[in-house]
Amino acid sequence: MSKNHYQTEVSKRFTIYNSLFLDLPFSDIHRTGTLLPILSSKCQEGFEKDKTPKEIIRGFFNEMMANNSEEERHDLLFKMVQYVERQVVLFDSIEDAAFERIHDIKGKGSVKALITRVDNDRKREALIEKLKNFSVRLTLTAHPTQFYPGNVLGIITDLETAIRDNDLGNINLLLQQLGKTGFINKDKPTPLDEAVSLIWFLVNVFYQSMPDIITRLLNSLDIPIDEWDNPGLLKVGFWPGGDRDGNPFVTHDTTVKVAEKLQKWIVRCYYRDVRKLKRRLTFKNVEPIMLKIENGLFDSLFDNQNFYLSKEALISDLMEARKALIELHDGLFLEQLDEFILKVKIFGFHFANMDVRQDSRKHDGLWDEIIENQFGKEALQAYHKLGEEEKITFIQGIDSLPEITSLKDEFHHDMLRSFDAIKIVQKNNGEDGLHRYIISNCQSALHVLEVFRLAQLTLGKDVEKLPLDIVPLFETIDDLAKAPNIMEQLYQNEAYRKHLESRKSKQTIMLGFSDGTKDGGYIRANWSILLAKEELTKVSRLNDVSVVFFDGRGGPPARGGGNMHNFYASLGQQVENEEIQVTIQGQTISANYGKPVSCTYNLEQLLCAGIENELYPSSEKTLNAGQRALIDQMADFSYGFYRDFKNHPQFLPYLEHVTPLKYFGQVNIGSRPLKRGKDTGLKFEDLRAIPFVGSWAQMKQNIPGFFGVGASLEALKKAGKFPEAQQLYNDSLFFRSLLGNSMQSLAKSFYKSTAYLKDNPKYSDLWTLMFEEYQRSIQMLLEVSGMDTLLQDNLTSKESIAIREKIVLPVITIQQYAIQTMLDKGEDDPVLQKLILRTMFGIINAARNAA
Repeated sequence: MSKNHYQTEVSKRFTIYNSLFLDLPFSDIHRTGTLLPILSSKCQEGFEKDKTPKEIIRGFFNEMMANNSEEERHDLLFKMVQYVERQVVLFDSIEDAAFERIHDIKGKGSVKALITRVDNDRKREALIEKLKNFSVRLTLTAHPTQFYPGNVLGIITDLETAIRDNDLGNINLLLQQLGKTGFINKDKPTPLDEAVSLIWFLVNVFYQSMPDIITRLLNSLDIPIDEWDNPGLLKVGFWPGGDRDGNPFVTHDTTVKVAEKLQKWIVRCYYRDVRKLKRRLTFKNVEPIMLKIENGLFDSLFDNQNFYLSKEALISDLMEARKALIELHDGLFLEQLDEFILKVKIFGFHFANMDVRQDSRKHDGLWDEIIENQFGKEALQAYHKLGEEEKITFIQGIDSLPEITSLKDEFHHDMLRSFDAIKIVQKNNGEDGLHRYIISNCQSALHVLEVFRLAQLTLGKDVEKLPLDIVPLFETIDDLAKAPNIMEQLYQNEAYRKHLESRKSKQTIMLGFSDGTKDGGYIRANWSILLAKEELTKVSRLNDVSVVFFDGRGGPPARGGGNMHNFYASLGQQVENEEIQVTIQGQTISANYGKPVSCTYNLEQLLCAGIENELYPSSEKTLNAGQRALIDQMADFSYGFYRDFKNHPQFLPYLEHVTPLKYFGQVNIGSRPLKRGKDTGLKFEDLRAIPFVGSWAQMKQNIPGFFGVGASLEALKKAGKFPEAQQLYNDSLFFRSLLGNSMQSLAKSFYKSTAYLKDNPKYSDLWTLMFEEYQRSIQMLLEVSGMDTLLQDNLTSKESIAIREKIVLPVITIQQYAIQTMLDKGEDDPVLQKLILRTMFGIINAARNAA
């Protein structure tokens, strides 16, 4: 897409609609709106002249507000931050409204393009075969998911519609509503609140988009919808309510309540659809069945009596209506009925697949108390001296658990009750409602078998058929390296092997997540994940196990905010490709899946990437020994470079005292605490990845997305291997995707706003180190890619980022003015602290995928 086209569809519209803000009937809005462009140009000119944020803001005050008090000056800054937040919403809505005009929604990566391609290449049968077992599961995580409350999301949706229709009167009204609606949660949301805010996307987006994609795909392949038996081709996973890792506010009770909410909402969607369908199906022998279905759903919704206890019961009635429609009424409106039946097959009575997740160290603690409770303190001490295999034998020999109330630790009570919650959810919502237990920080086969044994002892007598998949999550660089051996050990364990056979010999393994990048830096984390996938594929195939990889894409691969589908298209034949499973979080949910059109586009891209990866193998997706050695060399160098950076004496103090890290706990966007562990001091390993990554994004430094890339490319250059790196960039889709993500991170960085730190006696060394790597990374990436500017190959992203950064520049400057002033004073200031807190929302929302 050309730059001019983007400007016509988005930039110019923004300029026009932005002027409406000035006429809104709010106090001081005209003054705020008139002074904001002046501040904005002062920021641009100031940074070009190497002025500090403090000099820029003070200069603005002296020129425009010479006679105002300090309180009035700061009051204006708060109003400007609010004004910019609403400008960001307007820009989001304009960009969303122009989505299909600035993206090629029927081009490469779409279902339409895939069908055309396979037909041209006579691969239709291969495609149909692949679709029978393939699946894409997109999991919405419980990490801070949305900075906008639900009421603001509703306004954004209506605003996008009004912009599509060029309805100026309605746009004006909605901007007024936006001006009077608070953007900030007064209180920290509970895990249940988080779940409800994400269910909004399920109801308003996924419920439409997923059946629509499958229906179009089947119609294009001439497959009757009623004959289709892989409704799991597209699924939504759901972490709020089940993700206990590091979140003490998620209890077994929360899990059950969230599952109830999910069921209520899907039944509500069905009820609404059935009422529409019933208006068409007014025929003899059909209408009474539709009335029965409508009343049954009504009872389930409003009378608190579950008329339908399973999706099978509902489908059975629908099939009866279908039979009568075909036999007695020539199949009139059959298409609409089939499309509804497909929805029921996809979403069941669960709507989304919940997961439970807990840290392995918590299971260790629980087993310690169980052993001490049942066998005494000496037995526990003896247990701790055993080797791993002996510990496994010991735990597998325990044939009952103590009464929950006999355990002293309340947290352990809840951990055991979480298995009761799994049982309740499966009974009410079906097994699809919750059938996985994820073990984060998994470091051994024992960690998996601890959970396996707990599940066996709590989920019923029939241990041969345990209705639960145990999913290890390997995160750190060391754990990723050990993962293949751990899985080999599990596959050889007789009890676990039998369990896998009862689960169709399928093992899901989660990899990466944000801690991978936090631990090993950008290149090492990505490379370690790919190597682990290849080795795990090999080990699983040798043991006749079908392995499924679940990517923590909140982590390394997407950290720069790049194209996820390129990553999946690049994996090649050495990585198992039965399913794509991936987490999405932060602004990525609303940015990429927040509207039916963008959700459909991005889901199709993912689906097609996974399918084409198998149907169209190419050298671009397969790394040879020389290419591997080169990436390995880069990964090692970058890891060492990143490790030295992390070990810099000012690294943790900088995060704690300069960046807005400490304020993440106060922004009321998520229910989980800032860090794991209860110590008062900041320990790197306890720090949660979201505030870690978010802090660098706030500072416009984006360290996790590029640090080490420039240094490792420069090291190759010094070793005379740069032509090989350039060749690798041209020949490997994996390498191009990796560096493309880094380019996105760099394009969203702005080091001029923190350049004042180079004169700070305490932090100048660290800032200089970061800035030099930032410059080096840009220079080396341009050289290796042959581009003149970052993102030259993705003009839509480039233009979008440039406008967003320009809109939010005054807010970035205000935040840094507050940070710089407090650093200079050497003490905290409550007004400036509040100002930092208020600026965080606009900065993160403008970046759209920084969390």
